Amino acid sequence: MEALKLKAHIGHDGILRLDVPVGIADVDCDVIVTVPPTMTVDEWHQFVDRTAGSLVDDPIERLPQGEYEQRDPII
Repeated sequence: MEALKLKAHIGHDGILRLDVPVGIADVDCDVIVTVPPTMTVDEWHQFVDRTAGSLVDDPIERLPQGEYEQRDPII
């Protein structure tokens, strides 16, 4: 496996297009693309401070889930 690191631009349409010459042709392969978050640590803390407790007047309620189906045991 070879890791390639390159700079790319995400267009106004939100789509990342890549042309990466890898030196092999006509083969199928798995590709992993990692896009780092654009939010800084300080921005994350500000977001948490702004949104913490925002549902205090409308709490989330988990309704009863019912009973599980009774199945025959696996022998």
